Amino acid sequence: MKIEGDYLLKASPATLWEKLLHTETLAKITPGVKHLEETAPDQFIATSEIKIGPVQGSFKGDLSIKDKKEPEGFTLVLSQKSKIGNATAEVKLNIIPESEEETKVKYEGKAKLSGVLARTGQRVIGGVVKTLAKQFFKALEAELAKSSSDVEASPSAASPPSSPEPDTPPA
Repeated sequence: MKIEGDYLLKASPATLWEKLLHTETLAKITPGVKHLEETAPDQFIATSEIKIGPVQGSFKGDLSIKDKKEPEGFTLVLSQKSKIGNATAEVKLNIIPESEEETKVKYEGKAKLSGVLARTGQRVIGGVVKTLAKQFFKALEAELAKSSSDVEASPSAASPPSSPEPDTPPA
């Protein structure tokens, strides 16, 4: 099955690159991921819980990042196994600057399902993939907004507090 689309985000390519390659952020924004553990640089063990139509299951497997070209893009490779079937995917993410404050992420790749997951979920999988992609980018957008507001609210970004007027005794 082919996976493709794009999404426009309010962030510079460098900021986006940093967020997408941060383990905690990646775990937070990836739909279904319950745990992501780095085993080596750009290599992870991922545990996910996914529901596709009437089929749901807990998956465990590998996630890796390859073909990194900062800040142009990289490829995510996923191999997950469960009692209801297996899922593999390879998706290339291209980071394309649109302006100083906006960046488009274009993604394209292929996914393959097997077992009960493939037989039952095949009819609805296209819609599910689009929904999961939308959830991923909405969560990324929220993380970018949160980081932006954290920077604006940090003491180093705020103006220094004014000192109170000293009390002067009456003359």
